[in-house]
Amino acid sequence: MKPQLLKVPYGPDHSFGVRKEMSPNINNRWHYHPEIELIHFHNGFGTQFIGDHISQFEPGDIVLVGSNLPHFWKYDEANFELPADTNPYSTVIHFFENFMGERFLHLPETRHVKMLLEKAKRGIVLRGSDSKNIGNLIEKIHNSEGINKIIALIECISEFANCKNITPLSSLGFKYDFPESENKRINAIYNHSLNNFNKKIKLSDVAEIAGMTPNSFCRYFKHYTGKTYSDFVMDIRVGYACKLLIANKTNIKQICFESGFNNFSCFHQYFKKITGKTPQAYQLEYK
Repeated sequence: MKPQLLKVPYGPDHSFGVRKEMSPNINNRWHYHPEIELIHFHNGFGTQFIGDHISQFEPGDIVLVGSNLPHFWKYDEANFELPADTNPYSTVIHFFENFMGERFLHLPETRHVKMLLEKAKRGIVLRGSDSKNIGNLIEKIHNSEGINKIIALIECISEFANCKNITPLSSLGFKYDFPESENKRINAIYNHSLNNFNKKIKLSDVAEIAGMTPNSFCRYFKHYTGKTYSDFVMDIRVGYACKLLIANKTNIKQICFESGFNNFSCFHQYFKKITGKTPQAYQLEYK
């Protein structure tokens, strides 16, 4: 499951990159890059893969992804059925840890920033009132020019480092070391899973996509991802259920079935195992 190295485009007169990403799913493949990535989702929702973490992302979410941490975001198909003025888009910033020089993070005044970038090695997400403030600072970076652009980035990551509602994403021990030849295969498996998680996925079907027998596929997937394929699908289903619970558009039993579970007790069990809360508690806590 080797992620692809993505070459991040920079302007010749800039030390870091910032852009409005108006083409959703342009990089919806498992990839990494040496730059740190800061992304603010304005419109659109879908599934995010950060290291070994799977969850839903929503408008307003701000995610910081550390250097060389594999990741990708895939917008749900439902986004493209909405009115044109709600098309999904985001603001994306790429910068190197040493963009201000080798000594920058060793200064006593930047200790909190260094700690933030250490946390970002696992990927972190920011939501709630703090994300609004950081979102405004990201917009300031995008709109600034020259040295003011650099000053705005420093201000943004400094304020980010002081936020309290930071949630780590990938597990502490996550590592990757996969052959380049697995790119196409693992992306096919991911896409099939994302397109079919809300119904029964036959092991024989996904094994056929991988070009393997079911037994070989199970061993392969566990070896390269550290989890069973059934656990992987359950992660996607629970992430989708979280989105529906937050939206509060239907009752919990209906959410169970819309997320791909055909048994309420099974849904309850897996939801609590993955989130640490019951569906009811999760919904109440968000409110």
